Amino acid sequence: MRILHVFKTYYPDSFGGVEQVIRQLSTATTRMGIHNRVFTLSRKPEVTPALHDGPTEIIRAKLTLEAASTPVSLQAFRMFAAAAKNADLIHYHYPWPFGDLLHLAAGGGKPAVLTYHSDVVRQKGLMPLYRPLMKRFFSRMDGIVSTSPNYLQSSEVLPLYREKITVIPIGLEEKSYPQPASDRISYWRAEAGEDFFLFVGVLRYYKGLHILLDACKGLKERVVIVGAGPVEQDLKRQAAALGLTNVSFLGAVSDEDKVALLKLCRAVVFPSHLRSEAFGVTLLEGAMYGKPLISSEIGTGSSYVNIDGLTGIVIPPNDPLALNKAMRRLGQDDLLSKRLGHAARERFETMFTAEKMARAYVDLYQGVLYGENSESQNLERHLGD
Repeated sequence: MRILHVFKTYYPDSFGGVEQVIRQLSTATTRMGIHNRVFTLSRKPEVTPALHDGPTEIIRAKLTLEAASTPVSLQAFRMFAAAAKNADLIHYHYPWPFGDLLHLAAGGGKPAVLTYHSDVVRQKGLMPLYRPLMKRFFSRMDGIVSTSPNYLQSSEVLPLYREKITVIPIGLEEKSYPQPASDRISYWRAEAGEDFFLFVGVLRYYKGLHILLDACKGLKERVVIVGAGPVEQDLKRQAAALGLTNVSFLGAVSDEDKVALLKLCRAVVFPSHLRSEAFGVTLLEGAMYGKPLISSEIGTGSSYVNIDGLTGIVIPPNDPLALNKAMRRLGQDDLLSKRLGHAARERFETMFTAEKMARAYVDLYQGVLYGENSESQNLERHLGD
């Protein structure tokens, strides 16, 4: 079975959560006999026009312009039509409005599914213009995946297509993450210690890091921020204005260093305060390494991964005082931190492995292509009811 994944960015140009989901899904389904390719845009595709991420071929069209955070490529139509022709099924990763247009103009009538990673949030004012295109695109989908029952229930869009919805949580494979060498562990232990609170992610407006910095005032515990992004300089200026000496900005780090920091940290803190944060792969990574989690209740998958009082602490969004109290509580209570971290690991093993995710997607692909309706697919559909 040949699957073509479609998203606006991918490795090596971008290392966000959706890219990680595609990577984990492609790797896991390859072992189940699926042949995966990824179609994406790039600012410099000519450097290496065709790449491979493990067994997955990456097809990159040159980005022409970007409007309202939507990458567009005039070259993409021809390249996408050729890639779609060689696919049995096209798997879109939403939102990317230009992807809607690609399917309608050059999809060749191929069977298609989409994973609904997030509502359109920041560009919501443009929805009256975009909605007709979105409706045509969604009407052509043979299946739509919500990554959590929480997001299905709280989204304004997904309930309109409930008959097409399958709930398939995101999953990760621990073996796909590098085991850090002892010298890297020692290096980061010397640099950051062992009891810090860790944030990992692209530094974007919806990540709530300005809230985290406000919460660090008067906090004795250390906070380590890993990642780069559009608001990085604004955050550094805010930290300087607040006089924070307990916050470190490490920038982008290698996967090996990220794992080392995950192993060393006290807990993972994830202050995203807007619905653009639909799931939170970093929360899964923290759970995978047995760490307690702190997140905000925004009606999305972050509260499906992190269950308040079981795997961590869930606080109101945009509340620096509540975040400060949550970090103090975990920082001062070793037994609580260990109990929550252990439960987070157990929940990860039960619900969020890459193999479980991959099997559910293979069932969905087979159902679309061959009319099969497996027992595991029925179970995942039931999660959304």
